Amino acid sequence: MLLLVVLAFAGFAHAQAIEPMPFKDHVQELRFQHLTHQLRCPMCQNETLADSNAPIARDLRNQIFQMMQQGRSDEQIKQYLVARYSSFVLYDPPLSSRTWLLWFGPLLILLGGAGVVLAVIRKRSRAGATAGTATAADDRPIDNGDDW
Repeated sequence: MLLLVVLAFAGFAHAQAIEPMPFKDHVQELRFQHLTHQLRCPMCQNETLADSNAPIARDLRNQIFQMMQQGRSDEQIKQYLVARYSSFVLYDPPLSSRTWLLWFGPLLILLGGAGVVLAVIRKRSRAGATAGTATAADDRPIDNGDDW
């Protein structure tokens, strides 16, 4: 009985997430899906507009649909959303002075790590070479003449 109630509410919740929109054709529907997957929900962390169930995501999906019906291009729609929510709304932000660390930060961290590893390897090889010459000199028997 409890399982039936849980399944009924799960189906109801899923039905709330699906909003049928009257697309002109399948190409427009695919364009809408592609566009909403490129945009981030301003309220949810790491969810696209297509996946989010937040009320603002639903409103933005409706806004995008209306803008598509008005004949606006994807870039115009993105510019509209960036003007309202900043470039945070884009999953693929453009390269600019504000986002250069986002694009090149992982490469800088990788190069810094490689530099540290290279420095440690050089330091160890120098220490091994110094210890190797000291070991050869230390291998000779020490004869101070005071054995007897």
